[in-house]
Amino acid sequence: MFIHTQRSLFDIPNDVCYLNAAYMTPLTKKQTEIGGSGMAKSARPWNYSEQDFFTDVEGVRGLAAQILTVSSHDIAIVPSASYGTATAGLNMPVKQGQVILMVEDQFPSNVYEWTKLAEEAGAELAFVKTPDNHDWTTAIVEAIQEYGEKIAFAALANVHWASGAKLDLGIISPALKKIGAGLVLDLTQSVGAMPINLAEIDPDFAVCASYKWMMGPYGLGVLYVAPRHQHGKPIEQNWINRQGSENFANLVNYQDQYQEGARRFDFGERSNFILMPVYKEGLRQLLEWGISNISFTLGEINRRIETIALNNGLRSIDSDYRSPHMMGIELGGDAERYAAKLRAENIFVSIRGSMLRVAPHLWVNDHDMERFEKVMTSL
Repeated sequence: MFIHTQRSLFDIPNDVCYLNAAYMTPLTKKQTEIGGSGMAKSARPWNYSEQDFFTDVEGVRGLAAQILTVSSHDIAIVPSASYGTATAGLNMPVKQGQVILMVEDQFPSNVYEWTKLAEEAGAELAFVKTPDNHDWTTAIVEAIQEYGEKIAFAALANVHWASGAKLDLGIISPALKKIGAGLVLDLTQSVGAMPINLAEIDPDFAVCASYKWMMGPYGLGVLYVAPRHQHGKPIEQNWINRQGSENFANLVNYQDQYQEGARRFDFGERSNFILMPVYKEGLRQLLEWGISNISFTLGEINRRIETIALNNGLRSIDSDYRSPHMMGIELGGDAERYAAKLRAENIFVSIRGSMLRVAPHLWVNDHDMERFEKVMTSL
């Protein structure tokens, strides 16, 4: 179902055309109000109960689990994508001579951890080169066949952060399982904008920062942990992820046992009384719209943007190989010139390499599209 513009829910001036959700999604007006209420309440901490340390956290956990199509027990609360990959790095076995498979120009937070891990284990990093047609799925499957059982695991996304090209995990995951290799995912550029079923894909770990397509604040995210890893090693030893932590009077009776499921991997001070309610509202809004509806709507908006690009002699990634919600338009050496002109007109996009990365969301309206077309035609 197509969702008509939701601009009234956001505080976006009429003269701003924001096509950069892949950079950061603005909070809704309601989220801003909720954040303000959290600030006000934090000025009077005597009003917080012990239960307040858990209620919104479990709300976020449950809503995120719905979006990812898994159990809430499989979700840990993390502060960043890098925290999630570091958690995976502590729990993914790698031996000397094995290979960690990635794609070229992958986002750094899903590279640095594996660089360190490979150095420590005497393993090798193998980067799949960017295919000319951006058909990453075929290229990755061919790399899996090439390296075979040498692969310890693949560290991937399902949407390339720079180009919007998609990776079909429904094909890639079985290919990895066939050779006994694992899978770690960074889903920051996809969750909330396109449907995903992690129960079917069955990765070992999958992290998602909140501040892009999950419509949350900066500084929070979620980590999916497959049940087979839920007795693993967390990064930190904090009090709130231990059994019985709901009873503050009993905290001096130290516990060896953790909370159920993936909660052992939660980061300390997860109960952020300002950010967590804001995050919960963003997830609630996504589910109210419906992820499939969001994906369909953004796909229609991007088709309109693609037509504008084609009419002006520009080329985007073929629709067969890109995600519905974001896409890269090839500009070659003219990327910065286009970006400067668009910025001068209050039209906001991102430059990633030689590409103009366009990432609209439901606040986009016809006026935005007319302004974007006018500027692109004038260049």
